[in-house]
Amino acid sequence: MIGRASLAAAARAVLSEPDANEKAARSVSTAALWRSGDLALSDEPIAMPERPARPARPELLAPRDMPRRRIGGTAGRIALLHAVAHIELNAIDLAWDLIGRFTSESWPKEFYADWISVAADEARHFTLLAGRLNDLGAHYGDLPAHDGLWQAAMATAHDPLARLAVVPMVLEARGLDVTPGMIARLRRVGDDTSADILDIIYREEISHVAAGARWFGFLCRKRGLPETETWRGLVSKYHGGTLKSPFNEAARRESGMAPELYASLG
Repeated sequence: MIGRASLAAAARAVLSEPDANEKAARSVSTAALWRSGDLALSDEPIAMPERPARPARPELLAPRDMPRRRIGGTAGRIALLHAVAHIELNAIDLAWDLIGRFTSESWPKEFYADWISVAADEARHFTLLAGRLNDLGAHYGDLPAHDGLWQAAMATAHDPLARLAVVPMVLEARGLDVTPGMIARLRRVGDDTSADILDIIYREEISHVAAGARWFGFLCRKRGLPETETWRGLVSKYHGGTLKSPFNEAARRESGMAPELYASLG
């Protein structure tokens, strides 16, 4: 431990950074520190903030209060990219919160490697989207955004099994269902640059959902619980028990989620 900082403290530092661009940069640099061996696992727990620090903008609304915009014009494309950028910013914090909050589980080192890689990916996704917004004459924070992702994080802050069931295996898996359609709509209106960014995100999110499914299964086995019944019970408790269909079965199967797990919930 001498000369090496704590991984949990580094996770807290990312969560505590209010500036969106700096948060993304810190996520990437913290991942690099881990890969270089400059961060150490610690037996001493470090409390994570109840909510991550956020910039003054965007205004956060309930999901039902979010305005709906068509994708055809520039304003619609900006709204779409802004919404995805907000999801990716939340995803940075969700990954670091998972890393820092649940250290009492005594995870193998591979768990931390997986989620640190996810955190770095999410930061790169946010940076790509923020740059594209700038190209279109906009900035992250210009439009309102919803707070649903962090509400789900707060509801599952007591149990990593619930967090893994709901965040990567429900909310992020939903991205696998809807992103191909967004990519197609962007290409139809001639915005291949934005579509290419979403295609990068889509392909990498498959591995993120896979990490959720993998570590959910690990923790079920560790606790002696049946995976399917446990997942469905947690989805019922923390997500209302229903999922939006249709499902992207090919991408979900690639991520380790067989249709038998979720299909009857749609």
